[in-house]
Amino acid sequence: MSDAVSLNGMRVLVTRPAGQGEGLIEAIRRAGGDAVSLPLLKIEPVTEQHRQAEIRKLIQSLDDYQVLIFISTNAVRYGLDWIFQYWPNFLLGADVVAVGPTTAAALADLPCEVHHSASGMSSEDILELSVLQEVQGKKIALFRGVGGRELLADTLRRRGARVDYIETYERLPVSGAGNQLAQLLQRERIDAMSVTSGQILDSLCQLVDISDTGFKLIPLLVPSERIRQQAQAAGFVRVVCSRGSTDSAILAGLVAIAEQQSDRPDGARSG
Repeated sequence: MSDAVSLNGMRVLVTRPAGQGEGLIEAIRRAGGDAVSLPLLKIEPVTEQHRQAEIRKLIQSLDDYQVLIFISTNAVRYGLDWIFQYWPNFLLGADVVAVGPTTAAALADLPCEVHHSASGMSSEDILELSVLQEVQGKKIALFRGVGGRELLADTLRRRGARVDYIETYERLPVSGAGNQLAQLLQRERIDAMSVTSGQILDSLCQLVDISDTGFKLIPLLVPSERIRQQAQAAGFVRVVCSRGSTDSAILAGLVAIAEQQSDRPDGARSG
């Protein structure tokens, strides 16, 4: 990004889980903005014994699967922790698919090709990959957190595949986040907010009164068209899609918001 690009002092609320927003925060600051971090979800490995037993059973049979799909970087982190316990060399012979370029990058050290869509990071984009077209009779392992969208698995099943979820982590609410958010909005000027998943948006909606005019007018940056529609349905007025959840995509979206704000006749900010 060129030196001429600047966020012009924009103060951005970053809601990524703890430990996953540092790169974005640093990028915002390098671009002349100010990042306020408030994680709205925390990511924890599955600890219930019955769920761990199910994961163990599926991982031990992973060589029976022809396709492995990783939904996110968290799916990579916790999924590989399990896989390498039983398959230390990852010589499984399966096609490996990542949802999004960031997830693909997290799999870059595997001794195999990683397939991902160059056009987007949604389930709809991944379903266009050639490797997922002819799946009749194939077994597919889908690494993800507990719960989530069913579109990917449902579509692959309609195409004739058997899909098993390997759910290795959970997204949990952050204790006290509501009070922290209320206090932050009272004492800080917030010019834009960034959410990087539908679950984080749901958490945000549960913590605030979106009917509050001042809050719903704050520009909200989201990573996909699906989440943009979700945000608008919830009541947010100024929703901008970055078409990706990488740090560079989010930063480009924030720059676009900053430019829109600087073009307003009164020069006023939205927060």
